[in-house]
Amino acid sequence: MEVILLNDLYKTGVAGEIVNVADGFARNYLIPRKMAKRATESALRETEAVRKNVEARRAQYDNMLNDLAKQIDGVELIFGRRAASTGKLFGSVTTQEIADALMEKTTVDLNRRRISQQSLREIGTHNVAVRLGNEISPVLIITIVPEIELQNFLAARERGVEVKPEDLLDENFSYPKVAAEVVEEASDLETEVIPEEVVEEALEIEDTAAESDESDD
Repeated sequence: MEVILLNDLYKTGVAGEIVNVADGFARNYLIPRKMAKRATESALRETEAVRKNVEARRAQYDNMLNDLAKQIDGVELIFGRRAASTGKLFGSVTTQEIADALMEKTTVDLNRRRISQQSLREIGTHNVAVRLGNEISPVLIITIVPEIELQNFLAARERGVEVKPEDLLDENFSYPKVAAEVVEEASDLETEVIPEEVVEEALEIEDTAAESDESDD
């Protein structure tokens, strides 16, 4: 059915556009919710003013989606979940939970249906694409760690210690060992070199003080 959109509709069009949609979608969803009108001659006349601004609204809408994509691209969301020793979760991380976590971290309210991923069911780091219907395809980084290690994992991150979620499944893994390696790496860095003139000046001050002490004797 050919309809005139009265609202911007994701993956369908912007207000004022004339689009073809499935009859059932139009009758059961768009028209009852006053999101569209059937594209009759009278409806076309009624919406003439709106339709004149379609191109401007389309450009504005695309720019908004591009800005949104840039804002969320590369955002990492961390979840703690109960898991077996194999890394399989006793449950899952759902697209709704991802959308809720994104909202909490960035204030971006994303419809879970735009997240192109089924529920995640394994410990690890997952790249999850978001469908916005524009030229930029943002990707969220979803990190899932064993629930009992979540706080330690976050604390390690704060100390600058990078830990792979899969490593936490190893019964021999130990955070102190990782931290020690970081300290060792830091000690291997080049020692700061004090400029020669600063050293000479310090020695002169020391010699002057010594001579002064001898003259007092």
